[in-house]
Amino acid sequence: MAELKRGLRMLRKRWLGLLISIMVCVAVYQVYKPLPNGVDFSAPVRSATNIQFLADRTYTVNGERRSEQQIFDAVFDMIAGARQIVLVDMFLFNDYQGQGAEQHRALSAELTAALIAQKQRYPELEVHVISDPINSLYGGRPSLHFAQLEAAGIPVTLTDLTRLRDSNPVYSTFWRLFVQPFGNSPGELLPNPFGEGRVSLRTYFAMLNFKANHRKLIIADNGHELTALVTSANPHDGSSAHGNVALRFNGDAAWDLFKSEVGVLAFSGEANPIFELQQLSETANNGLTVQVVTERAVERATLELIDGAKPGETLDLAMFYLSDRHIVNVLKAAVARGVILRVLLDPNKDAFGREKNGVPNRPVAHELMQAGVTVRWCDTRGEQCHAKWLMHRGVEGNTTMVLGSTNLTRRNLHNLNLETNVIVRGSAEAIPLQRGQTWFEERWNNLNDRHYSVDYTTYADERLWPRLLYRIMEATGISTF
Repeated sequence: MAELKRGLRMLRKRWLGLLISIMVCVAVYQVYKPLPNGVDFSAPVRSATNIQFLADRTYTVNGERRSEQQIFDAVFDMIAGARQIVLVDMFLFNDYQGQGAEQHRALSAELTAALIAQKQRYPELEVHVISDPINSLYGGRPSLHFAQLEAAGIPVTLTDLTRLRDSNPVYSTFWRLFVQPFGNSPGELLPNPFGEGRVSLRTYFAMLNFKANHRKLIIADNGHELTALVTSANPHDGSSAHGNVALRFNGDAAWDLFKSEVGVLAFSGEANPIFELQQLSETANNGLTVQVVTERAVERATLELIDGAKPGETLDLAMFYLSDRHIVNVLKAAVARGVILRVLLDPNKDAFGREKNGVPNRPVAHELMQAGVTVRWCDTRGEQCHAKWLMHRGVEGNTTMVLGSTNLTRRNLHNLNLETNVIVRGSAEAIPLQRGQTWFEERWNNLNDRHYSVDYTTYADERLWPRLLYRIMEATGISTF
């Protein structure tokens, strides 16, 4: 009997050792596995035409909150002008509004209706929607908007996130081995974390995997050429009051953006859109260039831009989340060598009716202030300061503006999420760059009798535990940023 017990103990140890070995192998592979085609994409620098800087502004006047929106009005204009192709890739595409009582613009219903109406007007129009599985709660609650689109003959592709690398391998390894094989379906066990109704336990397991197609863009023809729009804004009702920015442009860069999206369709199991539209290599005479960059290519371009700033030159940054250690370190180094740096951050206090703890921006802001960086906060009133924007102004008038979906965090920059940004280069006198600079100055200095921002002391947090929490969350990937 004693020998039998010893044999069983040895067997259990061997099985446990085998299981641990399998989990370690899965974890290592999923962190370093090859990327799908189309990820970490850096397009050539292109000339472009009809470049427009757009912004959604939310501010207060005498304590009353007001909003001015341009971005989705431009999106709907692009859809209305399309005759051959519309491709939409948007992260949040739903009507969830969180726990707050505030009413929001019904962006998700507006976008759904606009796509269906244009498809009905022009039945031969190719319309494709790419989005993130979060909008169906990873299979736990079907999307009414997606069902309406499919019924109208518009295919909806939910990105195959399993093809992406894992940002938090400690949890994701468990999920891949013991949850993913069983899929997901509607359930009634737990409350819907985003709205009404109930969902399954597997929905929560999938949500905790912290992975997303975070891109936000639209591509459409205007009858003879492609037009593109890259933004930080989502067609999400609960996000409709957020501050955001966008760039609209025509030319070869729009085809580069389309190429990057074909890659997402391919690794998610969908065929390429087929349409007849000649690619025009028109040379613009506006002196501006546009470059499309995705995922880690955004980090490389951002680091190069900050590292290349010379003493006396200016860097302005407006960011929803700032946490990536590479970026934080080069920002501090830029100030140390004499670059004029201004950083405008969301205070990370509002999330659809829930109160957040200020991580990561408040501990990062403390670190930047200690290094001599000037920091201000957006004075949010329930909405979020959601733009992801950077501008460099050289002493000789050369200016570079970077904007898009990408927060400056490890998950957004290190080939873990799907992200898309655009880089605009040219003279500071160019209208799109002027408008980008005006947008920042307005927010930084509270111009035109509008109140946007407050000084650093308003949300300063110099406690040790938020700094430790931020560093642990950033390093492990066990975070939502």
